[in-house]
Amino acid sequence: MSKTKASKTKAIAVTLASAFLIAGASGASAQCVNKAGEGTGGNKDSAMFQAYEAILQATSWPMWSQWMASSQKVGVAPGYTVSKLSSKCSAGGIGQVCRVQATLCRK
Repeated sequence: MSKTKASKTKAIAVTLASAFLIAGASGASAQCVNKAGEGTGGNKDSAMFQAYEAILQATSWPMWSQWMASSQKVGVAPGYTVSKLSSKCSAGGIGQVCRVQATLCRK
C-alpha cells in the first residue's frame, strides 16, 4: 500500500472512530432517570420538599448541594431538566406524607 493511500485510510478510520465517540458521548449526556421519593412534614409543603429532596439526593449529591444553596424549589434541579413531576399527599406521619415522582434528564 502506498504512503498516500495508507494516510487516507488512517484518516478515514480516525474520522469514523471520532464520530462514534461523539455519538456515544452525546447519548450519555442526555441520560434520563425516573426517581421517586417520600417525605413527611407538618404540612404539605414541607412533606413535598422532603420527598423531592430525596429524589435529588438519589440522583446526584453534587446537584442536590447546588439546589440546597440556590432555589430549593420543587421541580428545579441544577443541570437537569425535570419532567413528569407528579405527587400524592395524604394525612400521616407528623402531619402529611407526600410521594413524589419525576424524570430528570441531564442537560
